[in-house]
Amino acid sequence: MKFSALSATSALVAIVNAHTTVWNIYVNGVNQGVGNSAAGYIRTPPNNNPVKDITSNNLTCNVNNVVTAKTVTAAAGDNITVEWHHNDNSASDDIIASSHKGPILVYIAPTTSDGTGNVWVKLAESGYSNGTWAVDTLIANKGKHSFTLPSVLASGNYLVRPEIIALHEADAAYNVNPARGAQFYMECIQLQVTGNGGTTLPAGVAIPGTYKYTDPGVVFNLYGTFTSYTIPGPPVWNAASSGVTGSNTTSPAPSNSTASASAAGAAPSAAPVVSTSTYYACSTTMSTVVGSAPTGSSIAGTGAVAKWSQCGGKDYTGGTNCVSGTTCQVINDYYSQCL
Repeated sequence: MKFSALSATSALVAIVNAHTTVWNIYVNGVNQGVGNSAAGYIRTPPNNNPVKDITSNNLTCNVNNVVTAKTVTAAAGDNITVEWHHNDNSASDDIIASSHKGPILVYIAPTTSDGTGNVWVKLAESGYSNGTWAVDTLIANKGKHSFTLPSVLASGNYLVRPEIIALHEADAAYNVNPARGAQFYMECIQLQVTGNGGTTLPAGVAIPGTYKYTDPGVVFNLYGTFTSYTIPGPPVWNAASSGVTGSNTTSPAPSNSTASASAAGAAPSAAPVVSTSTYYACSTTMSTVVGSAPTGSSIAGTGAVAKWSQCGGKDYTGGTNCVSGTTCQVINDYYSQCL
C-alpha cells in the first residue's frame, strides 16, 4: 500500500505525539529548571524517539550520551521527581500517548563510568498493579514520577537513568520484526549526591546487556489476557528506600482501578482505567509505520472514538466514528487512526 501525502503527514503527527523525553527534575519538590539541553543537566537526545534495539549502545543514555554543562545536587535520602513530556513542559502537554502502556524504572551508576560496563543499579520500579500501568499513573500525575535516593548512598557524582518501556508493539521482538518491538525511553541525569551516607553502589548490570528478547517483560502481548507483568532487569537494590525488593516477581492481579504509585510517589486521586482497545502502529521513522494489530486488540466500541485511537483497518471491529475535530485516516491496511 502506498501512503497518500495526507496519510503520510498524519502518520508523522501520530508518531511525534506518541513519544516522550525527560524535561526536568525536582529535588524535595523544588523544580531544578529545564535540563534537557547542552547547557542543562540531562544528557538528552535530539528528539523524542524511542530506542528499540536492546543490543544498541544507544540504550545506555539514548543517542546523545554527552556530558552536559550542569549537575544537580541532592542529598542522600532526598525525594527526586522526574518530569516527562512529549512536546514541551507546559501544563497542557499530554506527556505520552495513553496507548504506550508499560513500566517505569530508575537506574543509577557512577558518573565516572559513563554508563559503560556492569555499573547500573536499579533504584526503583513500578509496573502493573490493580489494573493500572505505571504509564497510566504518570499521565495522571502530569508527567511526574518520584523515587527516593537511598539514605545510605555515598556522596559522589552519579548518572540517574529513568526509563519507560512502552509495550504497545511488544508482542514481537525487534530482532524478529524491526517495525515492531517494545519501545525504550530513557535519558541520563547528572546528579551530585551529598550527605553522610557511606555505602557505595554494589556491582550492577550492563545496559545494553541486561535486557533480552526472551524476557517476558520485553516481549509482551498487551492486548491478550493477563493478570500480571514481570518487570525486566535486575532486582531493585535492597539499600534503596523504595521498598521494592525485586523485579523477578509478578504484580498482583487487577482488582480495581486504583492507580499504583510510582516507586515512592503518591497515587493520584483518580486513575485511568486500563484499555485494550487502542493499538498504535508507530515506529521511529515515518517510513516504517507499519504492522498489523495483534490478536485481541480490536474490540467492539460504542460512542465516538477518541483522538489518536484506532478507528479502522483489516479485521478491526471497533468504533469508526471519530470525536469531533478528528477524522478516521488510513495509516496502512491494518490500521486507521482518529487524527
